[in-house]
Amino acid sequence: MDLGFGLITCQRVPGERRTDEELYRQAIELAVLADQLGIRSVWVSEHHFVDDGYLPALLPLCAAIAARTERVTIGTGLLLAPLHEPVRLAEDAAVVDLLSGGRLILGLGLGWRAEELAALRIPTGERGQLLEDTVVTLRQAWAGQPVEGGRLVRYPQVLVTPRPARPGGPPLWIGAMAEPAVRRAGRIGDGLMATEVTPGGLARQLGWALAARRAAGRQGQPFTASVHVPVFVWEGPDAFDRVLPHHHYVAWKYGEMEHRRYGLGGRRALPPPPTAEELGGLRDTILAGPPEQVAEGIQSFADRAGRPLHFIARAYWPGMDPGVQRETLRLLGERVLPLLRGSR
Repeated sequence: MDLGFGLITCQRVPGERRTDEELYRQAIELAVLADQLGIRSVWVSEHHFVDDGYLPALLPLCAAIAARTERVTIGTGLLLAPLHEPVRLAEDAAVVDLLSGGRLILGLGLGWRAEELAALRIPTGERGQLLEDTVVTLRQAWAGQPVEGGRLVRYPQVLVTPRPARPGGPPLWIGAMAEPAVRRAGRIGDGLMATEVTPGGLARQLGWALAARRAAGRQGQPFTASVHVPVFVWEGPDAFDRVLPHHHYVAWKYGEMEHRRYGLGGRRALPPPPTAEELGGLRDTILAGPPEQVAEGIQSFADRAGRPLHFIARAYWPGMDPGVQRETLRLLGERVLPLLRGSR
């Protein structure tokens, strides 16, 4: 099993006293600490036009992390493929892969926020095909072939240089939740990035992905299973209480992002207190507790996956005190990682 850390978003929760410069500097320092702790990967996440400054430019931050680290794999979780011009993405990702010495994984997703799609002129109904066209274009570009593109995105046989450090380019992992999207990930990707699933749900999704992969004749090609789950490691009985304000903010903000547009400004807000039902849901969707308890929860995902698993601990918490954030990351690397069977 591989253990990763993320998803770095550099959000400024209302009341945050740190500047954006401090948040980005501390994000890189956390990546350096993860590298020193032997954590396998560090992940960043993309959204646009959000009032809390949610990270909009993944590859520049990936390049900065690459320059400060030595071993850790650097991943995008997720880069929203339809929002990016595929040839430019191929060039930018190749440069980051070169800077990192072949340590980049490109996790790709569809995107779902109406404000982002409208502002960047992306027809909602074309997202799936644009994702597939992006995968086709990236593979052509990184193989050194004249790039023609896919069905919707076409090119006049351009040659993309330089080539990435890794032969064939960075692995392409596809984020997916619904069954058709999971099957597409199995058909076109090098890995599945699952989320919001139980261990049993992950096993079911991997079954769909691998079935689609066999049907596409790709069963002999490598395919990585990955999942990202909220995690907070803490000694003592108050782990959930410590992380609750941050876990609640992240969950609430995703819901607000789906329904609200931020272009007209207005005062940034904190979420209302969680209802009893919401509190139960927050407890059910996080692995929070001492190292032994968290390790057991992570191991349950690996055991049900039925194949080597890349588990990404979503242990980056917007608004959290920097000392607490560093300590939970330290515990993840020093106390949880050694307890995981098959960890590298």
